[in-house]
Amino acid sequence: MRDSALALVTIGLSPSFLRRTALAMAPSPVAKGKVLICLFQRGAADALNVVVPFGEPAYYALRPSIAIAPPARAAGASGAVDLDGFFGLHPALAPLKPLWDRGLLAPVHAVGSPSATRSHFDAQDYMESATPDNKGTSDGWLNRYLATSGTCQQCAPSPFRAVAMTPQTPRILQGGAPTVAMNSVAEFTVRSGGTEAAQLEALYRTGSADLIHGTGTEMFEAVKMLRAANPQRYEPENGAAYPATQFGQRLRSIAQLIKAGVGLEVAFADVGGWDTHVNQGGATGQLAQRLTDFGASIAALTTDLGDRMEDVVILTMSEFGRMARQNGNGGTDHGHAGAMFVIGGRVNGHRVHGRWPGLAPEQLYEGRDLALTTDFRAVFSEVASKHLGADRLDALFPGFVSGIVPGILG
Repeated sequence: MRDSALALVTIGLSPSFLRRTALAMAPSPVAKGKVLICLFQRGAADALNVVVPFGEPAYYALRPSIAIAPPARAAGASGAVDLDGFFGLHPALAPLKPLWDRGLLAPVHAVGSPSATRSHFDAQDYMESATPDNKGTSDGWLNRYLATSGTCQQCAPSPFRAVAMTPQTPRILQGGAPTVAMNSVAEFTVRSGGTEAAQLEALYRTGSADLIHGTGTEMFEAVKMLRAANPQRYEPENGAAYPATQFGQRLRSIAQLIKAGVGLEVAFADVGGWDTHVNQGGATGQLAQRLTDFGASIAALTTDLGDRMEDVVILTMSEFGRMARQNGNGGTDHGHAGAMFVIGGRVNGHRVHGRWPGLAPEQLYEGRDLALTTDFRAVFSEVASKHLGADRLDALFPGFVSGIVPGILG
């Protein structure tokens, strides 16, 4: 059993890689580098009610019962949280307003894929592979980054360079470069107690994701590195309070890994529930509940990381937006352009990025959706180059040529 192939929450790590990195890293934490945290809102989040264009009269004509009220006309927390006099945040995202005030939050509107698809599966695949309308791409754009670039030349190799807080490796991290997938730091490390035979049996019995072929000793060297994070005793800093939700606890685990100094460079987490065809609601309701968890979790992560946010960028994404006009069921159908958030110490804050196309009938995409003015690859490539230092953008985003730099990062 000791020398058998086991189910562990990793993929693509050879025994020699694990042995080499474990020996290099066991004595002390690796040097600090930049970190990118990607958060995927699966199901197509409604951009128009997330970053609210309350200064656009057509917005209210299109959404008579689910629009978010303007800040000036709202009592209490029922209206949009004003950002710049035209755009505001959904009231459930009020925990993110301090980030805006500090210049750490850069929303990007009317952004997304040039593909016309309204299929969740295809649109997510195109965004994670960064090759719209090309189903033949075998790897994700973040894995291509890992294979061609690195932010810390002095850092020892780490099996935890790229970690997804998911049961299985997401499409965005699939490829030849080593990655790790786990539900939580605590779940990963708790399996390393007891005798080696018992540990291996527990890993085989409870492992829920990808496969690694190697001996038990080599795998446990990697586990020992993570145990140094003391997940059972972890205390968030600066008064950060993570929601007791799956998403909140996964962001808590990401903070643990960053602070543990295990060489984390890319982290990923996703959260579903954004497909609001029915009873979406406005300031309250289905969408508001999802945004409450989303905003509170991100606010807790940034609070917990504190000054470390100077070396961190958080990038949110969703496969597409939703139809501009509400449907007959009090919801919104699949649309086109959406919205992203870029959060970090180097963002050009205090402004909503992207060219606003308007919501008049002649301005809508195919007469029904928010029109696309920023290709998502322009945002991804700027983050990859300016934050992670990637210089092989042609390898990360094959076939993409853009003379426009969004200017989201300084």
